[in-house]
Amino acid sequence: MNIAVIGATGVVGRECLTLLDSGLVPGVDRVVPVASGGSAGRDLGAELGLNLKVEPVVALEEFDPSTVDVAVFSAGAPISTAYGPIVAAAGALVVDNSSAFRMDDDVPLVVPQVNPQALATRPARGIVANPNCSTIQLVRALHPLRDIGEIDRVIVSSYQSASGGGLRGLEQLADTTRGLLDGADPADTTAGRFGPPLAFNLIPEIGLRDDDGHSHEERKLRREPRKIMDLPGLRVAATAVRVAVINGHSEAVHVTFTAPVRPEDARAALRAAPDLRVYGDPEPGGSPANAYPMPRFVCSSPTERRLVHVGRVRSDPDDPHALWMWVVADNLTVGAALNALQIVALAAGTPWWR
Repeated sequence: MNIAVIGATGVVGRECLTLLDSGLVPGVDRVVPVASGGSAGRDLGAELGLNLKVEPVVALEEFDPSTVDVAVFSAGAPISTAYGPIVAAAGALVVDNSSAFRMDDDVPLVVPQVNPQALATRPARGIVANPNCSTIQLVRALHPLRDIGEIDRVIVSSYQSASGGGLRGLEQLADTTRGLLDGADPADTTAGRFGPPLAFNLIPEIGLRDDDGHSHEERKLRREPRKIMDLPGLRVAATAVRVAVINGHSEAVHVTFTAPVRPEDARAALRAAPDLRVYGDPEPGGSPANAYPMPRFVCSSPTERRLVHVGRVRSDPDDPHALWMWVVADNLTVGAALNALQIVALAAGTPWWR
């Protein structure tokens, strides 16, 4: 299999290359990193210390899509919109990480652990959409709960890290944090990658607001689970918050069912789900890292970075039909690169794969 990674020099693109190096997708013969002309010729394999043979970076304008079987796009919606259909028309399967095609009726929006049936046939447009990072970990935690009852409503507050803003977001968090520690004015409101400064702060809005006051990220959290879980009537309300965390998104999730449910049944269903770690109640004197998931610990291990972590599963004392849970995942791995490459592996195992 020949794979191109579009946007290979970005944080998600680099994570894709690292995961390919781990053997996540079997049968890879050739990896073509694609980026802007300014990065042409870079040896990303050497830069990242990879064992997998990775060709020198190719400028997007010089890339020949007819030479690859799959193109994973991680360069943003404008690039995906302009080049995705061209690459797909050349015969490659496009797996797109942006928001460009997610809600198109003829483009499957896929989380392999939730709706693998969406790739039972090859998409007519040759494009598969990767969901939003915060959506992926949410539906990965919600899907097993369908075994204990019918889900009626979800209320989610997401606490999203700086790496969701790419390399520029990470650099600004580091620079502004350093500046404050060195004595910069804490009242400085200079706008940056996230609007207001993020260092020692949180920003209760991610993306542009619509006329009703909902942000772009909140709209994604509301619409995408309905499509992935095939629950068009599911009621979802979201608040998306940017927090001064380097990597790893966290979510407080309130789930209401149509009948009474028990936390112990929810934990059992979650433990039975693939690639999902469930945390129990904290033990006296135990390590806080084992009591409930936190981004600092989740993102510190290559193994943990590939899992969705769920803790604090508890009842709602005022509603026997409802549960609370806390969901954490690495947004660059689970929330982007890993899901995209799992889509590639899923497609390669289908009857329609060339």
